[in-house]
Parts: sequence; C-alpha cells; structure tokens
Amino acid sequence: MTPELTVLALAAILQAVQFTLYSIAANLQVGPKKAMSPRDQKIDLTGGAGRLQRAMNNHFEGLILLTIAVVVITLGDKGTGFSAACAWTYLGARILYVPAYYFGLSPWRTLIWMVGFLSTLLMILSALI
Repeated sequence: MTPELTVLALAAILQAVQFTLYSIAANLQVGPKKAMSPRDQKIDLTGGAGRLQRAMNNHFEGLILLTIAVVVITLGDKGTGFSAACAWTYLGARILYVPAYYFGLSPWRTLIWMVGFLSTLLMILSALI
C-alpha cells in the first residue's frame, strides 16, 4: 500500500475516534434519552461537546479533499516522497487539530487547519506537475 493510501486509512480511523469522542461528550451533555430520540427538535451542543462535533464535521470536509488527492496521486501513479510527506503532514495536522479545537487554542487551531489544508492542495498540485 502506498504511503498516501496508508494515511487515508489512518485518517478514516481518526474520524471514527473523533466520532466516538463526540458521541460520548454529547451523550454526557444531553443524556441518553435525548440522544436516542428521533431528534425532531435540533439539539444544540455547547462547550466541549459542541467543539468536538464541529471538529469532527470539519474533518469530514477535509477528508473529501484528502480522498481526492490520494485518488489522483494513486491512480495517476504520481506518488513521490513529497506527496507522502504532504499526506503525513495532513494527518499530523488533523491529529493536532482535535485538541486545539477542543481546548479553544486560538490562533493555533486555525494555523493547524491551514497546514493540513495546504498539504492536501500541494499533493494535488504535485500530481499535475
């Protein structure tokens, strides 16, 4: 398996971990009865639970671009040390993003997000060269 595909698989596992953390925090905040309800009324999470939810949703958005980058690199047979480094940088940034968002570390959360985003864009651009 290519390094880029390995990172994509690990990023999916990170998403599952984020979903678990968010689910636990949300259940603790609203209680299991409300969490298992049909949710006809929107449940607004606050504090750490809300931040974990937003971090998880943000990673879903990032995974879309990462998946595109990995598919382009892999199917185009454009994998290089540079694209592998970009992929690993993305994953490292996403791992750091979760606690940065949870603890409200400003401006670090935004800077960490930018590193992950730029890494993904550089992967795509490197495939076009």
